[in-house]
This record gives sequence, C-alpha cells and structure tokens, in this order.
Amino acid sequence: SSAQNSELFTLTYGALVTQLCKDYENDDDVNKQLDKMGYNIGVRLIEDFLARSNVGRCHDFRETADVIAKIAFKMYLGITPSITNWSPGGDEFSLILENNPLVDFVELPDNHSTLIYSNLLCGVLRGALEMVQMAVDVKFVQDTLKGDSVTEIRMKFIRRIEDNLPAGEE
Repeated sequence: SSAQNSELFTLTYGALVTQLCKDYENDDDVNKQLDKMGYNIGVRLIEDFLARSNVGRCHDFRETADVIAKIAFKMYLGITPSITNWSPGGDEFSLILENNPLVDFVELPDNHSTLIYSNLLCGVLRGALEMVQMAVDVKFVQDTLKGDSVTEIRMKFIRRIEDNLPAGEE
C-alpha cells in the first residue's frame, strides 16, 4: 500500500540524513548534499511524473504551482500542500505542508539546529522543473522540526530556460 511505501521511504530517508551527518563536518554541507541528491532525483523523476500524470505543458507559474501541489506531492508523498503567499508579480509562492511525511519519526538533535532536514525536496523540485525549462529557486522558510507551526517551502521563478536546439528540430 502507498502508506507503507511512504513509511519505508521516510525511514530510509532518515537513515540517509543520519549517514550524511556522520560523513560531513557541518550542517551546511549536509544541506548542500541533500539538495544535490534531490536535484539528481528530480531530473530523473520528471519523466515518470509526466508519464503517470498525463499533465501537459504548464503555461504559467500558477499552473505549475497547482500541478506541483495537487498532483506531484500527492502522487509521491501522499499529501497536498496548500499554495499561498503569492508575490505581487506572480513569480513566487509558498507551499504549506500541514504534515511532512519525511519528518514523521524525527527529532533534530540539538547540535544540528541548522540542518534543513527535508532539503532533498528542494532539490527534487529544482531538478524536475529545470527539465521542463524552468529555473527556480526553492528553499525552506519554515519547518515544524524547528518549532514552526507549519512547514513552508518558498518557490521563486527565476527564468525560462531556452531550448538550445538547432533550428528545425522542434
């Protein structure tokens, strides 16, 4: 069942973070590593996502936000974050996770107060969107592990990535 799958993933992810904390001197390096791993997953995951979801090309960032929250998060993590705090220019929004399955069995040790435990998710989103020609900045701005009431991921559209295809190969 998908509940069991996500529980297994949560525990596996916990083991990964624990190992990275042993391998790296400081939280910054662990955060970078998680982002990098997430990015590599996102780059590969997008094909699976597009095949399973039958989502067409998004026309704007609002549509992208909807697809991420209502389809992608539900498909892979079994949750549907809410979309809030749009910037006036429509190029930035927040995903609010009432519950983040990655942190179900987790307490941050005191000596890891700057660890961004779920940073893999930022990398996944960045990598996946890059594959559909969107450069985005993704970061955690609130985290229940750090005592915030919700977990908030902030996504900012940077630019469209132009296809560098030779003319006539569209």
